[in-house]
Amino acid sequence: MTEPVRTQELRVSDVERAAAQEHLRRAVSHGQLDLHEFDQRVQAVWAARTRGELDRVTRDLPEPPPPPPPAPRHRVFAATPGGTTMRVLATVWAGVLAVNLVVWTLVSLGSDDDVYPWFIWLAPSGAVLAVLYATGIGRSRR
Repeated sequence: MTEPVRTQELRVSDVERAAAQEHLRRAVSHGQLDLHEFDQRVQAVWAARTRGELDRVTRDLPEPPPPPPPAPRHRVFAATPGGTTMRVLATVWAGVLAVNLVVWTLVSLGSDDDVYPWFIWLAPSGAVLAVLYATGIGRSRR
């Protein structure tokens, strides 16, 4: 009866070599290796025939720490029904105002006379939205 092959003596595949190379690349990006040592180790990785040889190349490199969590995004409107309503109303109001300003500007440019700035009639509804927001409706809590 033959003895089973030890894990360190098993042959490695190109997939395992590529994973070891990626481990080395991460070590370089985290400052654990310089480029010269990276080059030497990558050559050793692709020359490795067994898992033991591959393990010797990366044994002294700990796994890099996980990246820090992303900073929390500050939201203008809360993720509540009131916040959703305020976001929709503010978006609609801003869109209507933008269309009115563009049309008024084009009419003003095409006219020799002064054109009444009818877009100012949107100010009261914008003021209502601002008051609602100022009183806390739909606003995210910090």
